[in-house]
Amino acid sequence: SRELFVLTYGALVAQLCKEYEKDEDVNACLDRMGYSIGIRLIDDFLARSAVKKCRSYSETADVIAQVAFKMYLGVTPSVSCSSATGNEFSLILDKNPLVDFVEELPAERASLCYCNLLCGVIRGALEMVHLAAEVSFLQDRLKGDAVTEIGITFLRKPEDRKNRRN
Repeated sequence: SRELFVLTYGALVAQLCKEYEKDEDVNACLDRMGYSIGIRLIDDFLARSAVKKCRSYSETADVIAQVAFKMYLGVTPSVSCSSATGNEFSLILDKNPLVDFVEELPAERASLCYCNLLCGVIRGALEMVHLAAEVSFLQDRLKGDAVTEIGITFLRKPEDRKNRRN
């Protein structure tokens, strides 16, 4: 099932590259598609994973890495907090299954974010549980980086969430 998804995803990206001249347009389309998937996938995730309500952004990032990525992609990225305020995290993937059959990006597609669908999925799923976030690729093996790194910045401070409930 995962292999079929990876092959289908490659064909999808190739088709989008044919339809759009600019990499930015392909990236935006992949993000929108991922967002639509994320807002639907969260119901399946919550039903199948039986995770409890997360109490902090770090706990949320850990659940994304250790449960969601493992459940849907079969990998477990490492998580690191990259801010003193505790609202910015990196998911570091040593192996990205979406690029199993991709050797490198063509030179004319240097600014293509091949796996941008993942950013949209994460952003859409988080939004459905009332967590606004910016999600983007910080490093990409397809662009010559040592690892693939997805950055997640939660847009509200944790105390903002507490104050809204009181």
